[in-house]
Amino acid sequence: MTSSTQKVTLSAALIVKNESKNLKACLNSLAGWVDDIVILDSGSNDDTQAIAEKYTEHFYLKSDWQGFGLQRQAAQEYVTTDYVFWIDADEVVTEELKNSILKAVTNNKDNTAYKINRKSWVFGRFIEHSGWYPDHVTRLYKVNEGTYSDDLVHEKVLLTEGVKLEALKGDLTHYTYDDLHHYLVKSASYAKLSADQKEKRGKKTSLSNASLHAFACFVKMYLIKRGFLDGKQGFLLAVLSAHSTFVKYADLWIRSQPKRPS
Repeated sequence: MTSSTQKVTLSAALIVKNESKNLKACLNSLAGWVDDIVILDSGSNDDTQAIAEKYTEHFYLKSDWQGFGLQRQAAQEYVTTDYVFWIDADEVVTEELKNSILKAVTNNKDNTAYKINRKSWVFGRFIEHSGWYPDHVTRLYKVNEGTYSDDLVHEKVLLTEGVKLEALKGDLTHYTYDDLHHYLVKSASYAKLSADQKEKRGKKTSLSNASLHAFACFVKMYLIKRGFLDGKQGFLLAVLSAHSTFVKYADLWIRSQPKRPS
């Protein structure tokens, strides 16, 4: 624990775009206990900014989207507190998690960052298996001890050497998909970004490899990770995840095929 008696400060940070439906609930769960809220928008055309400005003066715009990792790095540059807590607009902090975060910041342990358990509500129920729960994500760290990777998608927190991870109590509630259309749009976007990332790194694949990955995804989620215990939603998630996995690899394969003749 640090020997300083100065108050340790905490910011919540978000990257957003067109989140007017979710943002109020998210920011309500932060109000009154974080020292600052930093929001970086990538070009919303709904009421996101108007909602955000009711909760914080620190709303910024960066519309030259270069991927999730670089967008988070840019947002962190606006954080001036000791700690940063990352949250997405479709997430809500529970009371138990809030208390755990405040305790961790108050204790201010040296060389320590924190992972948080995320619990997702999908198609009418909380998912408690399927490889979705527990779902530990690194979200709380000292600003000078971590940052995000450059990845286009599935970006990761990179901690300074010697910083250890501890788990906090309490769940971060994640309202991930509104409906099937929302899932398909969101998964298609992630699949494209994943294929972009693999292509940039010089990777190639085949349709047989795409099929194998999709089949393995279903088996892992529904059987190995006991998705069948999540009822019909567990089966649907396994099928949809297998489909998304196939699309991701199929997209990469298509890019290696001959181009349309002139």
